[in-house]
Amino acid sequence: MSGTVHGLLLAAGAGRRMGMPKALVRDADGEPWILRAAETLRQGGCEEITVVLGAAVEDALPLLEGTGVDVVVAHDWAAGMGASLRAGLAALPASATAALVHLVDLPDVGPQVVARVIGSGAPDGLVRAAYSGVPGHPVLIGRDHWSGVRETAHGDQGARRYLATHPTVLVECGDLASGADVDSLAC
Repeated sequence: MSGTVHGLLLAAGAGRRMGMPKALVRDADGEPWILRAAETLRQGGCEEITVVLGAAVEDALPLLEGTGVDVVVAHDWAAGMGASLRAGLAALPASATAALVHLVDLPDVGPQVVARVIGSGAPDGLVRAAYSGVPGHPVLIGRDHWSGVRETAHGDQGARRYLATHPTVLVECGDLASGADVDSLAC
């Protein structure tokens, strides 16, 4: 893929089902999910990364110090994932030709998934990871689609409505991960 793919990590939610903001959750070994997810993007091929924060921003910011990621705060984060996605896309630099959108609560999605999605797309297209045929994340969104995604990203739907009405390449990644989001510390 030619062009610059900018990693966009959405980590703004309150994590109500989790009982805490997912940006603050740590693995059993103590590693914060937010750091693991940012490193997944970096190792998968995103040279630049922007993390979108919202709930508990004061507690999440110190976790990102020294990582080299950019941080944007979605002040209207409580309105849902759509607000985080809009804030993140609006903050990306002009040098980015595509955004690789990833979620903080996908602990088994690793760099190989990110690399496969990036490697299967074009900078002006829409590419989505699939797990056993079911669409999931990460999602590659070419710059030409950003304004349309921002217009339709409302509530907890994110880019779903836009992706449903535009040709999107599904890249099977079920051999690499389950793609399941984690909504409970008991998982």
